[in-house]
Amino acid sequence: MAGATKADGSWADVMADGRLPRFILICLGVWISAADSLVTATIMPSVGADLGGYAYFGWATAGFLLGSVLAGASSGLLALRFGLRRATAAAALLYAVGCALSAAGPDIWSFLIGRLLQGMGGGWVVGFCSVAIGLLFPDRLLPRVYASVTAIWGVASLLGPLIGGIFADLGAWRWVFWLFAIQALGVAWAAWALLPSGEDGEGSSKVAWPQLGLIALGVSAIGLADIAHNFAGSLALTAVGIVLLAAMVWLDGRSNVRLLPKGSGSLKTIAGSGFATMFLLTTASMGFSIYGPAILQTLAGFSALSAGYVIAGEAAAWTVMGLLVAHLTGAWPVRMIRLGAVVATLGVLFSALVFPTGSVWGVIVAGLFLGGGFGLSWAFMSQRILAALPMDERAIGAAAMTTVRLTGSAVGAAAAGAVANLVGFSGGLTEVTAKAAGLWVFASILPIAMLGVWTAWRLTVQRLTPA
Repeated sequence: MAGATKADGSWADVMADGRLPRFILICLGVWISAADSLVTATIMPSVGADLGGYAYFGWATAGFLLGSVLAGASSGLLALRFGLRRATAAAALLYAVGCALSAAGPDIWSFLIGRLLQGMGGGWVVGFCSVAIGLLFPDRLLPRVYASVTAIWGVASLLGPLIGGIFADLGAWRWVFWLFAIQALGVAWAAWALLPSGEDGEGSSKVAWPQLGLIALGVSAIGLADIAHNFAGSLALTAVGIVLLAAMVWLDGRSNVRLLPKGSGSLKTIAGSGFATMFLLTTASMGFSIYGPAILQTLAGFSALSAGYVIAGEAAAWTVMGLLVAHLTGAWPVRMIRLGAVVATLGVLFSALVFPTGSVWGVIVAGLFLGGGFGLSWAFMSQRILAALPMDERAIGAAAMTTVRLTGSAVGAAAAGAVANLVGFSGGLTEVTAKAAGLWVFASILPIAMLGVWTAWRLTVQRLTPA
Protein backbone atom coordinates (compact mmCIF):
# COMPACT_ATOMS: atom_id res chain seq x y z
CA MET A 1 0.00 0.00 0.00
CA ALA A 2 2.81 2.36 0.86
CA GLY A 3 4.50 1.59 -2.43
CA ALA A 4 1.35 2.44 -4.35
CA THR A 5 1.06 5.75 -2.57
CA LYS A 6 4.68 6.62 -3.32
CA ALA A 7 4.30 6.04 -7.06
CA ASP A 8 0.76 7.26 -7.67
CA GLY A 9 1.62 10.81 -8.75
CA SER A 10 -0.27 12.38 -5.85
CA TRP A 11 0.67 15.56 -4.01
CA ALA A 12 2.21 13.41 -1.27
CA ASP A 13 4.32 11.77 -3.96
CA VAL A 14 5.52 15.20 -5.10
CA MET A 15 6.85 15.91 -1.59
CA ALA A 16 8.31 12.44 -1.00
CA ASP A 17 11.90 11.18 -1.26
CA GLY A 18 13.50 14.47 -0.22
CA ARG A 19 11.88 16.53 -2.99
CA LEU A 20 10.17 19.03 -0.67
CA PRO A 21 13.13 21.49 -0.29
CA ARG A 22 13.62 21.67 -4.04
CA PHE A 23 9.88 22.07 -4.57
CA ILE A 24 9.84 25.03 -2.16
CA LEU A 25 12.75 26.67 -3.96
CA ILE A 26 11.05 26.27 -7.34
CA CYS A 27 7.96 28.03 -6.00
CA LEU A 28 10.04 30.87 -4.53
CA GLY A 29 11.96 31.33 -7.79
CA VAL A 30 8.86 31.39 -9.97
CA TRP A 31 7.23 33.93 -7.64
CA ILE A 32 9.85 36.56 -8.54
CA SER A 33 9.05 36.46 -12.25
CA ALA A 34 5.31 36.02 -11.84
CA ALA A 35 4.78 38.88 -9.41
CA ASP A 36 7.23 41.18 -11.20
CA SER A 37 5.38 41.02 -14.52
CA LEU A 38 1.95 41.70 -13.00
CA VAL A 39 3.13 44.48 -10.71
CA THR A 40 5.04 46.22 -13.49
CA ALA A 41 2.07 46.06 -15.88
CA THR A 42 0.00 47.84 -13.23
CA ILE A 43 2.47 50.64 -12.51
CA MET A 44 3.68 51.34 -16.07
CA PRO A 45 1.16 54.18 -16.71
CA SER A 46 2.57 55.90 -13.59
CA VAL A 47 6.14 55.25 -14.73
CA GLY A 48 5.35 56.66 -18.17
CA ALA A 49 3.81 59.80 -16.69
CA ASP A 50 6.70 60.33 -14.27
CA LEU A 51 9.63 59.57 -16.60
CA GLY A 52 8.05 60.51 -19.95
CA GLY A 53 8.25 56.98 -21.29
CA TYR A 54 5.00 56.33 -23.17
CA ALA A 55 6.94 55.57 -26.35
CA TYR A 56 8.86 52.87 -24.47
CA PHE A 57 5.95 50.93 -22.97
CA GLY A 58 6.85 47.92 -25.09
CA TRP A 59 10.54 48.15 -24.22
CA ALA A 60 9.88 48.21 -20.49
CA THR A 61 8.56 44.68 -20.96
CA ALA A 62 10.60 43.65 -24.01
CA GLY A 63 13.86 44.71 -22.33
CA PHE A 64 12.99 42.68 -19.25
CA LEU A 65 12.10 39.73 -21.43
CA LEU A 66 15.20 40.09 -23.60
CA GLY A 67 17.33 39.70 -20.48
CA SER A 68 15.13 36.78 -19.44
CA VAL A 69 15.56 35.12 -22.83
CA LEU A 70 19.35 35.35 -22.77
CA ALA A 71 19.45 34.08 -19.21
CA GLY A 72 16.84 31.38 -19.62
CA ALA A 73 18.43 30.12 -22.82
CA SER A 74 21.74 29.51 -21.06
CA SER A 75 20.32 28.25 -17.78
CA GLY A 76 20.55 24.56 -18.60
CA LEU A 77 24.23 24.78 -19.47
CA LEU A 78 25.10 27.16 -16.65
CA ALA A 79 23.36 24.87 -14.15
CA LEU A 80 25.65 22.06 -15.29
CA ARG A 81 28.69 24.30 -15.20
CA PHE A 82 28.24 25.99 -11.82
CA GLY A 83 25.61 23.86 -10.06
CA LEU A 84 22.04 24.85 -9.24
CA ARG A 85 22.92 26.14 -5.77
CA ARG A 86 25.55 28.70 -6.73
CA ALA A 87 23.92 29.64 -10.03
CA THR A 88 20.48 30.30 -8.53
CA ALA A 89 21.83 32.36 -5.63
CA ALA A 90 23.96 34.52 -7.98
CA ALA A 91 21.00 35.05 -10.35
CA ALA A 92 18.76 36.25 -7.52
CA LEU A 93 21.43 38.75 -6.45
CA LEU A 94 21.66 40.12 -10.01
CA TYR A 95 17.88 40.54 -10.04
CA ALA A 96 18.11 42.54 -6.81
CA VAL A 97 20.70 44.87 -8.40
CA GLY A 98 18.36 45.48 -11.35
CA CYS A 99 15.47 46.29 -9.02
CA ALA A 100 17.61 48.81 -7.17
CA LEU A 101 18.58 50.54 -10.43
CA SER A 102 14.96 50.82 -11.61
CA ALA A 103 13.94 52.14 -8.21
CA ALA A 104 16.67 54.77 -7.98
CA GLY A 105 17.06 55.71 -11.65
CA PRO A 106 16.35 59.37 -12.53
CA ASP A 107 15.24 58.80 -16.15
CA ILE A 108 13.62 56.26 -18.45
CA TRP A 109 16.98 54.91 -19.67
CA SER A 110 18.23 53.95 -16.23
CA PHE A 111 14.82 52.42 -15.59
CA LEU A 112 15.09 50.33 -18.77
CA ILE A 113 18.64 49.20 -17.95
CA GLY A 114 17.38 48.11 -14.55
CA ARG A 115 14.58 46.17 -16.26
CA LEU A 116 17.16 44.44 -18.46
CA LEU A 117 19.15 43.33 -15.41
CA GLN A 118 15.95 42.22 -13.68
CA GLY A 119 15.13 40.16 -16.74
CA MET A 120 18.53 38.50 -16.75
CA GLY A 121 18.47 37.69 -13.05
CA GLY A 122 14.84 36.59 -13.03
CA GLY A 123 15.28 34.61 -16.25
CA TRP A 124 18.16 32.66 -14.79
CA VAL A 125 16.24 31.94 -11.59
CA VAL A 126 13.19 30.66 -13.49
CA GLY A 127 15.41 28.76 -15.93
CA PHE A 128 17.24 27.01 -13.11
CA CYS A 129 13.85 26.13 -11.63
CA SER A 130 12.85 24.56 -14.97
CA VAL A 131 16.08 22.58 -15.01
CA ALA A 132 15.36 21.37 -11.47
CA ILE A 133 11.87 20.24 -12.51
CA GLY A 134 13.16 18.32 -15.53
CA LEU A 135 16.00 16.65 -13.66
CA LEU A 136 14.58 16.05 -10.19
CA PHE A 137 10.94 15.06 -10.79
CA PRO A 138 9.78 11.87 -12.57
CA ASP A 139 7.30 12.00 -15.46
CA ARG A 140 4.32 10.99 -13.32
CA LEU A 141 4.72 14.14 -11.19
CA LEU A 142 5.20 16.70 -13.96
CA PRO A 143 1.51 17.73 -14.37
CA ARG A 144 1.21 18.43 -10.63
CA VAL A 145 4.56 20.23 -10.42
CA TYR A 146 3.64 22.43 -13.39
CA ALA A 147 0.21 22.99 -11.85
CA SER A 148 1.96 24.18 -8.69
CA VAL A 149 4.06 26.58 -10.75
CA THR A 150 0.82 27.81 -12.32
CA ALA A 151 -0.65 28.26 -8.83
CA ILE A 152 2.21 30.64 -8.03
CA TRP A 153 1.04 32.75 -10.94
CA GLY A 154 -2.43 32.61 -9.45
CA VAL A 155 -1.19 33.97 -6.14
CA ALA A 156 0.71 36.65 -8.06
CA SER A 157 -2.47 37.52 -9.98
CA LEU A 158 -4.13 38.33 -6.65
CA LEU A 159 -1.24 40.10 -4.93
CA GLY A 160 0.58 41.64 -7.91
CA PRO A 161 -2.09 44.17 -8.95
CA LEU A 162 -2.78 44.94 -5.30
CA ILE A 163 0.88 45.76 -4.65
CA GLY A 164 1.34 47.69 -7.87
CA GLY A 165 -2.00 49.48 -7.66
CA ILE A 166 -1.51 50.67 -4.09
CA PHE A 167 1.96 52.06 -4.77
CA ALA A 168 0.92 53.59 -8.11
CA ASP A 169 -2.15 55.31 -6.66
CA LEU A 170 0.03 56.66 -3.84
CA GLY A 171 2.55 58.01 -6.35
CA ALA A 172 5.28 55.78 -4.90
CA TRP A 173 5.90 53.30 -7.72
CA ARG A 174 9.67 53.27 -7.04
CA TRP A 175 9.09 51.48 -3.74
CA VAL A 176 7.71 48.50 -5.66
CA PHE A 177 11.20 47.74 -6.93
CA TRP A 178 12.80 48.18 -3.52
CA LEU A 179 10.27 45.63 -2.24
CA PHE A 180 11.27 43.16 -4.94
CA ALA A 181 14.96 43.74 -4.28
CA ILE A 182 14.39 42.59 -0.69
CA GLN A 183 12.47 39.52 -1.92
CA ALA A 184 15.30 38.66 -4.29
CA LEU A 185 17.78 38.66 -1.42
CA GLY A 186 15.46 36.20 0.32
CA VAL A 187 15.43 33.92 -2.73
CA ALA A 188 19.25 34.01 -2.87
CA TRP A 189 19.41 32.92 0.76
CA ALA A 190 16.81 30.19 0.16
CA ALA A 191 18.74 28.83 -2.82
CA TRP A 192 21.91 28.61 -0.76
CA ALA A 193 20.09 27.02 2.17
CA LEU A 194 17.78 24.58 0.37
CA LEU A 195 19.82 23.18 -2.51
CA PRO A 196 22.35 20.48 -1.63
CA SER A 197 25.93 21.70 -1.24
CA GLY A 198 27.23 18.74 -3.19
CA GLU A 199 25.90 20.02 -6.54
CA ASP A 200 29.02 21.84 -7.66
CA GLY A 201 28.50 21.57 -11.39
CA GLU A 202 30.70 20.58 -14.30
CA GLY A 203 33.31 23.17 -15.21
CA SER A 204 33.69 21.74 -18.74
CA SER A 205 30.11 22.64 -19.77
CA LYS A 206 30.01 25.19 -22.59
CA VAL A 207 27.56 27.98 -23.42
CA ALA A 208 26.01 28.39 -26.87
CA TRP A 209 27.11 32.00 -27.36
CA PRO A 210 26.42 32.23 -31.14
CA GLN A 211 22.79 31.18 -30.66
CA LEU A 212 22.38 33.56 -27.72
CA GLY A 213 23.77 36.37 -29.86
CA LEU A 214 21.24 35.68 -32.61
CA ILE A 215 18.41 35.68 -30.09
CA ALA A 216 19.58 39.02 -28.71
CA LEU A 217 19.84 40.55 -32.18
CA GLY A 218 16.50 39.14 -33.30
CA VAL A 219 14.53 40.33 -30.28
CA SER A 220 16.31 43.70 -30.36
CA ALA A 221 15.40 44.20 -34.02
CA ILE A 222 11.75 43.53 -33.31
CA GLY A 223 11.97 45.76 -30.24
CA LEU A 224 13.39 48.63 -32.32
CA ALA A 225 10.36 48.32 -34.60
CA ASP A 226 8.23 49.96 -31.92
CA ILE A 227 10.19 53.22 -32.19
CA ALA A 228 10.49 53.28 -36.00
CA HIS A 229 7.32 55.45 -36.22
CA ASN A 230 6.50 54.34 -39.76
CA PHE A 231 4.96 51.19 -41.16
CA ALA A 232 7.73 50.33 -43.64
CA GLY A 233 10.48 50.68 -41.04
CA SER A 234 8.57 48.68 -38.45
CA LEU A 235 7.78 45.93 -40.95
CA ALA A 236 11.41 45.73 -42.12
CA LEU A 237 12.82 45.53 -38.58
CA THR A 238 10.24 42.89 -37.61
CA ALA A 239 11.15 40.82 -40.68
CA VAL A 240 14.86 41.08 -39.83
CA GLY A 241 14.12 39.94 -36.28
CA ILE A 242 12.14 36.93 -37.47
CA VAL A 243 14.89 35.94 -39.90
CA LEU A 244 17.53 36.17 -37.15
CA LEU A 245 15.44 33.98 -34.81
CA ALA A 246 14.92 31.43 -37.58
CA ALA A 247 18.69 31.49 -38.22
CA MET A 248 19.24 30.72 -34.54
CA VAL A 249 17.08 27.58 -34.80
CA TRP A 250 18.93 26.52 -37.97
CA LEU A 251 22.36 27.12 -36.41
CA ASP A 252 21.41 25.38 -33.18
CA GLY A 253 20.49 22.21 -35.03
CA ARG A 254 23.99 22.08 -36.50
CA SER A 255 26.01 23.03 -33.42
CA ASN A 256 27.82 20.83 -30.93
CA VAL A 257 26.63 23.03 -28.05
CA ARG A 258 22.88 23.44 -28.34
CA LEU A 259 20.12 25.44 -26.68
CA LEU A 260 17.33 23.18 -27.95
CA PRO A 261 16.96 19.38 -28.01
CA LYS A 262 17.72 17.55 -31.23
CA GLY A 263 15.00 17.90 -33.84
CA SER A 264 13.51 21.06 -32.34
CA GLY A 265 13.78 22.88 -35.66
CA SER A 266 11.37 20.47 -37.36
CA LEU A 267 7.59 20.39 -37.00
CA LYS A 268 7.82 16.65 -37.72
CA THR A 269 9.05 16.07 -34.16
CA ILE A 270 7.15 16.40 -30.89
CA ALA A 271 9.75 18.83 -29.55
CA GLY A 272 9.62 20.98 -32.68
CA SER A 273 5.83 21.24 -32.89
CA GLY A 274 5.56 21.66 -29.11
CA PHE A 275 8.06 24.50 -28.92
CA ALA A 276 6.45 26.16 -31.95
CA THR A 277 3.04 26.05 -30.26
CA MET A 278 4.40 27.54 -27.04
CA PHE A 279 6.17 30.32 -28.96
CA LEU A 280 3.24 31.27 -31.20
CA LEU A 281 0.54 31.32 -28.53
CA THR A 282 2.74 33.21 -26.08
CA THR A 283 3.61 35.81 -28.73
CA ALA A 284 -0.07 36.34 -29.49
CA SER A 285 -1.02 36.83 -25.83
CA MET A 286 1.38 39.58 -24.75
CA GLY A 287 -0.64 42.64 -25.77
CA PHE A 288 -3.26 41.84 -23.14
CA SER A 289 -1.05 42.35 -20.09
CA ILE A 290 1.12 45.16 -21.52
CA TYR A 291 -1.52 47.52 -22.91
CA GLY A 292 -4.63 46.30 -21.10
CA PRO A 293 -4.17 48.36 -17.90
CA ALA A 294 -3.44 51.61 -19.77
CA ILE A 295 -6.42 51.14 -22.10
CA LEU A 296 -8.79 50.45 -19.21
CA GLN A 297 -7.55 53.45 -17.25
CA THR A 298 -8.17 55.65 -20.30
CA LEU A 299 -11.46 54.29 -21.66
CA ALA A 300 -13.13 52.96 -18.50
CA GLY A 301 -11.75 55.51 -16.03
CA PHE A 302 -10.28 52.79 -13.82
CA SER A 303 -7.62 53.35 -11.18
CA ALA A 304 -4.31 51.51 -11.52
CA LEU A 305 -5.46 49.05 -8.85
CA SER A 306 -8.79 48.26 -10.51
CA ALA A 307 -7.32 47.95 -14.01
CA GLY A 308 -4.58 45.68 -12.70
CA TYR A 309 -7.08 43.30 -11.19
CA VAL A 310 -9.15 43.11 -14.36
CA ILE A 311 -6.07 42.21 -16.40
CA ALA A 312 -4.89 39.76 -13.72
CA GLY A 313 -7.98 37.69 -14.45
CA GLU A 314 -5.99 36.13 -17.29
CA ALA A 315 -3.37 34.76 -14.87
CA ALA A 316 -6.07 33.67 -12.44
CA ALA A 317 -7.85 31.73 -15.19
CA TRP A 318 -4.58 30.03 -16.14
CA THR A 319 -4.08 28.99 -12.52
CA VAL A 320 -7.59 27.69 -11.93
CA MET A 321 -7.85 25.72 -15.16
CA GLY A 322 -4.32 24.33 -14.74
CA LEU A 323 -5.19 22.99 -11.29
CA LEU A 324 -8.56 21.60 -12.42
CA VAL A 325 -7.09 19.48 -15.24
CA ALA A 326 -3.76 18.50 -13.63
CA HIS A 327 -5.05 15.04 -12.69
CA LEU A 328 -6.20 14.05 -16.19
CA THR A 329 -4.57 11.07 -17.89
CA GLY A 330 -5.17 8.76 -20.83
CA ALA A 331 -6.60 10.53 -23.88
CA TRP A 332 -7.39 13.72 -21.99
CA PRO A 333 -3.97 15.44 -22.22
CA VAL A 334 -4.17 15.39 -26.03
CA ARG A 335 -7.68 16.82 -25.91
CA MET A 336 -6.65 19.55 -23.50
CA ILE A 337 -3.74 20.63 -25.70
CA ARG A 338 -6.05 21.04 -28.68
CA LEU A 339 -8.85 22.68 -26.72
CA GLY A 340 -6.47 25.03 -24.91
CA ALA A 341 -4.97 26.34 -28.15
CA VAL A 342 -8.42 27.06 -29.58
CA VAL A 343 -9.68 28.73 -26.39
CA ALA A 344 -6.56 30.95 -26.12
CA THR A 345 -6.99 32.03 -29.75
CA LEU A 346 -10.60 32.96 -29.06
CA GLY A 347 -9.28 35.10 -26.20
CA VAL A 348 -7.13 37.07 -28.67
CA LEU A 349 -10.13 37.50 -31.00
CA PHE A 350 -12.40 38.68 -28.16
CA SER A 351 -9.71 41.14 -27.04
CA ALA A 352 -9.72 42.80 -30.47
CA LEU A 353 -13.49 43.15 -30.25
CA VAL A 354 -13.91 44.42 -26.68
CA PHE A 355 -10.88 46.56 -25.86
CA PRO A 356 -11.82 49.40 -28.26
CA THR A 357 -15.23 49.64 -26.57
CA GLY A 358 -13.78 49.90 -23.06
CA SER A 359 -16.15 47.14 -21.93
CA VAL A 360 -14.90 45.90 -18.59
CA TRP A 361 -16.96 42.72 -18.67
CA GLY A 362 -15.84 42.06 -22.23
CA VAL A 363 -12.19 42.38 -21.20
CA ILE A 364 -12.79 40.02 -18.27
CA VAL A 365 -14.27 37.40 -20.61
CA ALA A 366 -11.39 37.81 -23.07
CA GLY A 367 -8.89 37.35 -20.23
CA LEU A 368 -10.68 34.25 -18.98
CA PHE A 369 -10.51 32.68 -22.44
CA LEU A 370 -6.88 33.68 -22.97
CA GLY A 371 -5.60 32.49 -19.59
CA GLY A 372 -7.94 29.51 -19.48
CA GLY A 373 -6.58 28.26 -22.79
CA PHE A 374 -3.04 28.25 -21.45
CA GLY A 375 -4.19 26.61 -18.21
CA LEU A 376 -5.84 23.78 -20.11
CA SER A 377 -2.85 23.01 -22.29
CA TRP A 378 0.49 24.25 -20.97
CA ALA A 379 1.34 21.52 -18.44
CA PHE A 380 0.35 18.79 -20.89
CA MET A 381 2.43 20.34 -23.69
CA SER A 382 5.39 20.45 -21.31
CA GLN A 383 4.80 16.87 -20.19
CA ARG A 384 4.54 15.63 -23.78
CA ILE A 385 7.75 17.36 -24.85
CA LEU A 386 9.80 16.08 -21.92
CA ALA A 387 8.41 12.55 -22.21
CA ALA A 388 9.62 12.41 -25.83
CA LEU A 389 13.20 13.34 -24.92
CA PRO A 390 15.97 10.95 -23.83
CA MET A 391 17.33 11.47 -20.33
CA ASP A 392 20.52 13.15 -21.55
CA GLU A 393 18.36 15.80 -23.29
CA ARG A 394 16.08 16.52 -20.32
CA ALA A 395 18.10 19.41 -18.87
CA ILE A 396 18.34 21.16 -22.25
CA GLY A 397 14.68 20.41 -23.01
CA ALA A 398 13.42 21.77 -19.70
CA ALA A 399 15.48 24.95 -20.03
CA ALA A 400 14.40 25.27 -23.67
CA MET A 401 10.77 25.58 -22.61
CA THR A 402 11.70 28.65 -20.60
CA THR A 403 13.73 29.98 -23.54
CA VAL A 404 10.87 29.49 -25.97
CA ARG A 405 8.27 31.02 -23.65
CA LEU A 406 10.39 34.06 -22.86
CA THR A 407 11.40 34.56 -26.50
CA GLY A 408 7.73 34.46 -27.47
CA SER A 409 6.95 36.93 -24.70
CA ALA A 410 9.70 39.31 -25.82
CA VAL A 411 8.69 39.10 -29.47
CA GLY A 412 5.03 39.59 -28.54
CA ALA A 413 5.83 42.59 -26.35
CA ALA A 414 7.97 44.20 -29.02
CA ALA A 415 5.45 43.53 -31.78
CA ALA A 416 2.60 44.91 -29.67
CA GLY A 417 4.69 48.01 -28.97
CA ALA A 418 5.38 48.51 -32.67
CA VAL A 419 1.70 48.29 -33.57
CA ALA A 420 0.60 50.52 -30.68
CA ASN A 421 3.11 53.23 -31.56
CA LEU A 422 2.14 53.12 -35.24
CA VAL A 423 -1.44 54.02 -34.26
CA GLY A 424 -0.32 56.91 -32.07
CA PHE A 425 0.19 55.45 -28.59
CA SER A 426 3.67 56.93 -28.30
CA GLY A 427 2.16 60.43 -28.31
CA GLY A 428 0.35 59.80 -25.04
CA LEU A 429 -2.80 58.25 -23.62
CA THR A 430 -5.94 59.63 -25.26
CA GLU A 431 -9.30 58.08 -26.03
CA VAL A 432 -8.44 57.91 -29.73
CA THR A 433 -5.03 56.23 -29.28
CA ALA A 434 -6.38 53.84 -26.65
CA LYS A 435 -9.20 52.67 -28.96
CA ALA A 436 -6.82 52.25 -31.89
CA ALA A 437 -4.32 50.29 -29.81
CA GLY A 438 -7.12 48.19 -28.35
CA LEU A 439 -8.09 47.03 -31.83
CA TRP A 440 -4.86 46.67 -33.76
CA VAL A 441 -2.58 45.27 -31.04
CA PHE A 442 -4.80 42.15 -31.07
CA ALA A 443 -6.16 42.05 -34.63
CA SER A 444 -2.65 42.19 -36.11
CA ILE A 445 -1.44 39.23 -34.04
CA LEU A 446 -4.51 36.98 -34.51
CA PRO A 447 -2.98 35.05 -37.46
CA ILE A 448 -0.07 34.08 -35.19
CA ALA A 449 -2.50 32.58 -32.67
CA MET A 450 -4.29 30.67 -35.43
CA LEU A 451 -0.97 29.25 -36.58
CA GLY A 452 -0.45 28.12 -32.97
CA VAL A 453 -3.68 26.11 -33.17
CA TRP A 454 -2.31 24.29 -36.21
CA THR A 455 1.02 23.45 -34.57
CA ALA A 456 -0.84 22.28 -31.45
CA TRP A 457 -2.72 19.83 -33.62
CA ARG A 458 0.55 18.58 -35.10
CA LEU A 459 1.92 18.11 -31.58
CA THR A 460 -0.96 15.82 -30.65
CA VAL A 461 -1.16 13.68 -33.79
CA GLN A 462 2.46 12.58 -33.59
CA ARG A 463 3.07 9.30 -31.83
CA LEU A 464 4.69 9.58 -28.42
CA THR A 465 7.43 7.02 -27.87
CA PRO A 466 8.59 7.22 -24.23
CA ALA A 467 12.34 7.73 -24.00
